[in-house]
Amino acid sequence: MSYAIFQLARAHRAHAAALLRAMDLHPGQELLLMQLFDRDGQTQSELLESVGLDHSTVSKSLRRMQDAGLLVREPAAHDRRVMVVHLTDKGRSMREPIAALWQTLEETSVRNLTEQQAESFVDTAYAITEALTSRALPQDGSE
Repeated sequence: MSYAIFQLARAHRAHAAALLRAMDLHPGQELLLMQLFDRDGQTQSELLESVGLDHSTVSKSLRRMQDAGLLVREPAAHDRRVMVVHLTDKGRSMREPIAALWQTLEETSVRNLTEQQAESFVDTAYAITEALTSRALPQDGSE
């Protein structure tokens, strides 16, 4: 099962990456944009926590996105060391194309499944995620 999950994740990510490249985005940048669509003006720390990526990945993505004119980062009024991220008009204009991308990815992903199979898959995926994230990692016995 683990290999099937790995293959699925790899295929899904590769297909998503190809769709994102057509929009001049790198994987993960759409997640940051979606967070900002929901609530513009978040701090880098808030974005980092919401997408679950590591600090260096988020920082690099935000820098690339700023260079592409999708967002701006400015020091917070309450603490100049804290950076607040705001969408530009160009960034805001990505809302509909990203929604369409996710819809296309979803339709492609389920095209060989019945509605019941798709629903069952989602339930199963969440159950596996819960099993993996709710268990403590095995101890190495060195204690």
